[in-house]
Amino acid sequence: MPEKEPIGVIGVGWVGLVTAACFAELGHEVYARDIVPEKVEVLRRGEVPIHEPGLPDLVRANSQRLHFTTDIDEVLQNTQLLFCCVDTPPTYSGDADLSRIEAVLDSVGNSDDHALVMKSTVPVGTGRSIRRRSDGLGYVSNPEFLQEGSAVRDFMHPTRVVVGADDDSGEFAERVEALYEPLDAELVRTDVASAEMIKLASNAFLATKISFINEIANVSEDLGADVEEVARGMGLDERIGPKFLQAGVGYGGSCFPKDVQALKQLAGNTGYHFQLLTAVIEVNELQKRRTIGKLQKHLGSLVGRQIALLGVAFKPNTDDVREATSLVLAGRLQGEGAQVRVYDPIASERAREILGDARICDSALAALDGADAVVLVTEWPEFRELDWEGGVKARMRTPLVVDGRNFLDREALRDAGFTYEGVGR
Repeated sequence: MPEKEPIGVIGVGWVGLVTAACFAELGHEVYARDIVPEKVEVLRRGEVPIHEPGLPDLVRANSQRLHFTTDIDEVLQNTQLLFCCVDTPPTYSGDADLSRIEAVLDSVGNSDDHALVMKSTVPVGTGRSIRRRSDGLGYVSNPEFLQEGSAVRDFMHPTRVVVGADDDSGEFAERVEALYEPLDAELVRTDVASAEMIKLASNAFLATKISFINEIANVSEDLGADVEEVARGMGLDERIGPKFLQAGVGYGGSCFPKDVQALKQLAGNTGYHFQLLTAVIEVNELQKRRTIGKLQKHLGSLVGRQIALLGVAFKPNTDDVREATSLVLAGRLQGEGAQVRVYDPIASERAREILGDARICDSALAALDGADAVVLVTEWPEFRELDWEGGVKARMRTPLVVDGRNFLDREALRDAGFTYEGVGR
């Protein structure tokens, strides 16, 4: 076996491309397959079709070790460890759609020379089901814990590496572990089902922290407390920690909404009612309604009102708009009769088809021109640097700011004559 084992990556979306580029950076030959020819051609030219800081440089720097293809046979002939990185979107019931996993299994076959290394987020029990279906194929669960906007750093400096395998795939699991040895991360070696649960439970817990602090924010608004001070005091307790205690308009993105719902549904399929996650989902929904309510408190009816949304991506430093709060708010505002204009430094075009009649602007100032109110949805740094006291206020019809991330300088805005609404402040 060569010192640096070649690896295969199946599915070159966000997770797959980061995985491929980072393993190439570690010195591995990587054969990455996708079924979309246009995407493969773009990647072969060294272009990156997604926004992820540091990723374009990594792809270009390792172009000699990155082999992009549409041909699964090229991957199978050159590698034995096949990292499965296809998406598993939610179905209408909340279960994970595993059709892309099924397609991968059909293409890979049942070779006992290969192992499927599952990076895709799948329900607990998926690995067991795959082994029953393809008993010759090795199987290792290796969930990803990457955050969009810092995925390259997260891969190269992981908090932990989880490798789940049952006894008959032990050798493949050891080879997967060896891939991560240069990263000097804590290794969690476990069975497949536990590894699958670690991923779902981790995301569900983080979403729970977000919904919890949002509930504290809602109570703080009524009682006169400042949720930022509350979160600061809580976060100093090392048992709690400061991360994911930022009150706001709720979580979104490709992971939290899907994984929370999937775990709740998975529990329900066994007959267990996961009451806590039901509440987490309800609180996240409530935050959108409260945002609309804050606009109505100051403007009354929203019919015909011009509302600017700053930020479309579900978080800064990404162009991902999956389950983005901005899209929910845009739809709700249009349902209330408002005319919505939006701006995002990166993600506006990705959401064009979803935003309906919303006007997509080419700058923040264009979105704010003539607006009756502005809702800050995504905390891009450039929004804090706007000339709020001068140019912004002069452009707006009504100086009303709903700061959905508690990101702007509240006192400076109020001193400048804005009506300011934060979250829990």
